[in-house]
Amino acid sequence: MAPHHLSGRPSRTTAAALTAAALFAGAAFGLAPAAEATPARAAATASAGSSSSLKFYDIPGSGGITLKGNVFTPAGARAGDRYPLIVFPTSWGMPQIEYLAQAQKLADAGYTVVSYTSRGFWLSGGTIEVAGPPDVADVSSVIDWALAHTPSDPARIGMGGVSYGAGISLLAAGHDKRIKAVVAMSGWADLIQSIYSGRTQHVQAAAMLGAAGQITGRPSAELNQILKEFLGSDLSKEQDMIDWGRKRSPAAHLDQINKNGAALMLGNAWGDSLFPPNQYADFFTKLTGPKRLEFRPGDHATAEATGLLGLPNDVWSDAHRWFDHYLKGADNGIDREQPVQLKSRPQALGSARAGETPSDGSYEGYPSWQAVGAATEKLPLNGTQKIWANVDSGADGGIIFLSSILDQFAKQPPMASIPLLPRSFAAVWQSPAYGEDRRIRGTATLHTTLTSTKESGTLVAYLYDVGPLGLGKLVSNAPFTFHGQTPGRPFPVDLELFSTSYDVPAGHHLALVVDTVDPLYIEHNPLGAQLTFSSPASDPSSLTVPLRKK
Repeated sequence: MAPHHLSGRPSRTTAAALTAAALFAGAAFGLAPAAEATPARAAATASAGSSSSLKFYDIPGSGGITLKGNVFTPAGARAGDRYPLIVFPTSWGMPQIEYLAQAQKLADAGYTVVSYTSRGFWLSGGTIEVAGPPDVADVSSVIDWALAHTPSDPARIGMGGVSYGAGISLLAAGHDKRIKAVVAMSGWADLIQSIYSGRTQHVQAAAMLGAAGQITGRPSAELNQILKEFLGSDLSKEQDMIDWGRKRSPAAHLDQINKNGAALMLGNAWGDSLFPPNQYADFFTKLTGPKRLEFRPGDHATAEATGLLGLPNDVWSDAHRWFDHYLKGADNGIDREQPVQLKSRPQALGSARAGETPSDGSYEGYPSWQAVGAATEKLPLNGTQKIWANVDSGADGGIIFLSSILDQFAKQPPMASIPLLPRSFAAVWQSPAYGEDRRIRGTATLHTTLTSTKESGTLVAYLYDVGPLGLGKLVSNAPFTFHGQTPGRPFPVDLELFSTSYDVPAGHHLALVVDTVDPLYIEHNPLGAQLTFSSPASDPSSLTVPLRKK
């Protein structure tokens, strides 16, 4: 998210490219973007050989606006027939053609499927409210309309979506009791912990969202103001921003979501640049109804992307199974599987032990998120290290989208030569080499004592898998910002790194690196600041690494 004056050319170009890619995908289905302007109730055949039918509609949203939508109806539907209904709000910046391939498959399987362009984007009315109350009210309006105008069963209603559509679906599950099942892919549970984790602005993520909103829609005045204050680091408005984000966070509506009892399936990627996995896992743990959590390698929405093109895709396969069980009553076994399903980030050939399946081959099932990292290893961070701020040491979290996609498909996460990192700007602690694989699962946590020469500052922690030649592959990272500290007075720092699943091969070791500058984040280090990390005997510093039980 970015205000006008901070939307740089690279971010706008990236957003435009992503949008163009989505529209190209839509054209591949036989519908150009111009189809958005198709008059209400104009019919179109879904695809050659398909038995379900597709029509485009103007759907009344909340507050008197019009939403551009489409409906897939099962073949042979007659007056009086009732089918389970699934509603798909579109992702941020995407038009209503986003879900055509999956909607058609679901309709062919006996569902009525309604998809609509979220308010404020493309030709839908209103302004972009970032999953605010008007967006949630739109869902109920669309359901009302679908029950009145399509062969939909009011007792069997599901919601689903990718990214923005996922967040809106989860929020709607807490406000509309008619929703019985939700599949939320690459979404968020806590908006503040997603783009402001560690009290640090995720600048590349925010700028990309802001630029995409400007290109494809009409941001509200409230959104523009929030963006300006967010990227302008206006601390006097920090609580306003937090309150704004809380209203748009499913985690803040947890009690009502649990009370309504919809069956929730959550899916995300380990390297999601917009919505890191920690906040999804925390939310999942507090759910009391039927639930499922899936994490895979990749970045934001990359795991689901091939499914949107109609290609085989395990995310969408599980989504169909989830809907089939909780909306149709199908005994397909998904309710008996372990509720947490993880696929580890891919490693180079040969990294798995002899006779074992490589880490990118299959899913690991767990009874709960707490069981994922049930074993732990505590690495002491001994001694005292002092670094100067405001200089990038060369340890970085990468580039939004690009780095995690390279990790997913080319097995190349961001890398750094650990021996060459300048110790004046990077604090480094290293473990001994391991005699056997370390299967990291879950959330590593850093505890240290920090002394700053200034009252404000930012640090970024990185965990690396380091090979025999000293080249480190990024396992995880996270930022941390402080304000209002007394210069020269030590204070404790506790920081969760972003959750992950990664196998460190035998012969390698772990390195924790801490510096003060990363292009992913806005840093708050005054000129000339120094940070000192110490490990008092009364409160020793350590890194706790979660491991899979053997």
